Amino acid sequence: MHVMDLLNEKGNDIWSIHPENTVYAALEMMEEANVGALLVMRCSKLVGIISERDYTRKVILLGRFSKDVLVREIMTTDVLYVAIDTKVNDCMLIMTNNRIRHLPVMRGAELLGVVSIGDVVKSIMEEQENTIKDYERYIRGGY
Repeated sequence: MHVMDLLNEKGNDIWSIHPENTVYAALEMMEEANVGALLVMRCSKLVGIISERDYTRKVILLGRFSKDVLVREIMTTDVLYVAIDTKVNDCMLIMTNNRIRHLPVMRGAELLGVVSIGDVVKSIMEEQENTIKDYERYIRGGY
């Protein structure tokens, strides 16, 4: 399975925020959307990503206040992303090796969506379940 297949299944909703917004506004949006990260966009261009982890490590643990800190101050600017033809298993490797939970999906400079670690794990588990069922049918002579 490829990332595009995954986006077609789950949808390609993109939750984003401007870098000049407050971290508090970002947290409100994450809560509203029930997501753990937001893409940071300026003039339709991906400039970063902000996650709950950024908040805890760069605001709370440093004794800062989310209403006083801007998204641009704590966002990750070196955003890893994948292309639409990337295999879901490769996404798992990228996420695991880089200890990240969200990957934007790009086609050139066009942002198509985001896949999360949950999306990737669910997809891999479904694929494995289907493989097991295929083997069971084969063993029973169901082909």
